[in-house]
Amino acid sequence: MTGFTKLIRLTFGLGLVATLSACGGSGSLGSNPFGSIGSLGGSLGGGGVDAATQQAARTRGAENVAVNRYLWAASLDVLSFLPIESVDPFTGVIVMGYGTPPGGSRSYRATIFITDPALDARSLNVALLTRSGPAAAETTRAIEDAILSRARQLRIADGAL
Repeated sequence: MTGFTKLIRLTFGLGLVATLSACGGSGSLGSNPFGSIGSLGGSLGGGGVDAATQQAARTRGAENVAVNRYLWAASLDVLSFLPIESVDPFTGVIVMGYGTPPGGSRSYRATIFITDPALDARSLNVALLTRSGPAAAETTRAIEDAILSRARQLRIADGAL
């Protein structure tokens, strides 16, 4: 890996961390939109705990993940032709490397950000890039629609309706 590639990855990573840390809440356990963190609530008090710590807190060995599982699985399924570079279910970020869709000639790279545990179009953000810059808005919209459709199919197959 060249020094320039490392610099780009480091810059992207730092920008992502800064963006995600700016999204934090007030820090009070009462305002946690992702539900209770169980028995830790009484011992942590009402202040000083940031949103990332709340989301990653463990209750009796089970981790609290703040993303919709159907959107998560559908994103990985629809974009299975792209290599996975990193995933973080606590923040809802999936970063995929360059790959070419079956029957296509242009290579794409995607970053998926699932912002909410609800199965909702507003919970899904897709950034699609080509080697020459951002992909066409129609292409990005088509990918988002395919992910949402697949998520609905997974939910119906799971019997959760």
